[in-house]
Amino acid sequence: MRIIMLGAPGAGKGTQAKKMEELYGLPQVSTGDMLRGARAQGTALGIEAARHMEAGNLVPDEVVLGIVAERLKSADLANGFILDGFPRTVPQASALDEMQVVIDHVVNIHVDADELVVRLTGRLTCTGCGFMHHRHFLPPQEEGVCDKCGGTLTQRSDDNEETVRNRLAVYQQLTAPLVEYYGERGLLREVDGTGESPSSVLEKVKAILGTRVTEE
Repeated sequence: MRIIMLGAPGAGKGTQAKKMEELYGLPQVSTGDMLRGARAQGTALGIEAARHMEAGNLVPDEVVLGIVAERLKSADLANGFILDGFPRTVPQASALDEMQVVIDHVVNIHVDADELVVRLTGRLTCTGCGFMHHRHFLPPQEEGVCDKCGGTLTQRSDDNEETVRNRLAVYQQLTAPLVEYYGERGLLREVDGTGESPSSVLEKVKAILGTRVTEE
């Protein structure tokens, strides 16, 4: 299977992609991983991407598309993959079509905006081990202290309500039209994640996509 994951920031698409990777035996391919990989390999596109990333700018579409095209030729993706974070816009989706990449399912995890704000503004990350707590869903036993390693918990500077709502507005403007794009092609699989745990969302995904690929 070739799967695309869609969902607003905080919807949990990355978490589900990782769980699906284990369940279906399909590599999770994220935009961030592809960019970092190209940069580490020192390819021409990787060097160009690094230049924009180090300047704090968005990597241009033509660079992202080039890196994606290279990654999708890799042998480990021959039997399928889970795209996480790409495409982000309709033009990127059109470019993917032009690459003649056949997509089987587009899983869109929908979560209400107010819940997304709660999820994103409550995140606490350990500066020591990177483990993530949450003020509401996974609070630490001792305030400000990581349960796993005793490190200091901090909140990302952009995890405030104003910034989060702006990120969600940008998503609605640029990425949400992909729902219509793939819906018209009969590829969209809607999953309601509002008020659901990651395990419950995974059960909904399994109900749509079926059981393990390795068992078929």
